[in-house]
Amino acid sequence: MLSSILASGLAVGAIYALIGVTYNTMFSASRVMSFTSGQLGMLGGVFGSLLMLRLGFHPALAIALTLMLCAAIGVVTEIVAVRPVLRSIEQHLYVLSTLALALMISQLTAILWSTEPQPFPRLFGGGTGGAFDEKFWLPVAACALTIAALELMYRHTLAGRAFQAIAEDNYAARALGLPERNLRIASYALAGAVGGLAGLSGGALLLAFVANGALLNFYGFVPVALGGLGNNRGAVAGGLALGLLQQAANFLVGGIFASVVVFVLFIIVLLAAPQGLSGGHPARRV
Repeated sequence: MLSSILASGLAVGAIYALIGVTYNTMFSASRVMSFTSGQLGMLGGVFGSLLMLRLGFHPALAIALTLMLCAAIGVVTEIVAVRPVLRSIEQHLYVLSTLALALMISQLTAILWSTEPQPFPRLFGGGTGGAFDEKFWLPVAACALTIAALELMYRHTLAGRAFQAIAEDNYAARALGLPERNLRIASYALAGAVGGLAGLSGGALLLAFVANGALLNFYGFVPVALGGLGNNRGAVAGGLALGLLQQAANFLVGGIFASVVVFVLFIIVLLAAPQGLSGGHPARRV
């Protein structure tokens, strides 16, 4: 039982962590919490299943196209739901604009795809059926590679430093001549690709299911709150902890009681550390 809890908990937690990173990437560029993050994860599974199973594309090509399509949805989010709100004095309206876009994506997907869970192919073929099955290790590997790639980009590339500058202070970055709008669009495209990767890597576990959008929106926000807004490492730690706790509760108490246990502990943590377990970021010059 312990091996099953660890395998499924880490896999589900890695998916939640990737959605948390999607939230953070969008927020860092615009100070907007986009509620399309979970929909991007859902679309990763739907596009992957559509391209590989229904259209017969090679897995490598299907993965590339899926990430590109999800990146395009991220750009649409910035143009349609975020940019108009940033021009408004009432910037908190992003709650309504991004939520409205998320609902539209869900409804269109349900109409054009299906309201029932659809099968998702194995990306690398075969499976042991045990704790080392592809559906368990693939989300963890995807999460680790994503965090490593983002860390390398932010620390060692000019584009990464520009992203950091926008995240620290977009007004100062604009004064220094950085193309804020272009960087924000690129950041939303990157977030879309990360969300799509969450859906692809977790497709064998969650299937291609339109209801995954709302589930990932909700559970993907928890690691952000636990790890501290804008902190990707904290989101990973929070996501893995949430996945392990959720799966342990499912095995021990099951059903609705598992969710009650998870969110009671979540509320306790936030009461003890409102800024997240990692705390806030110190101010610094980029």
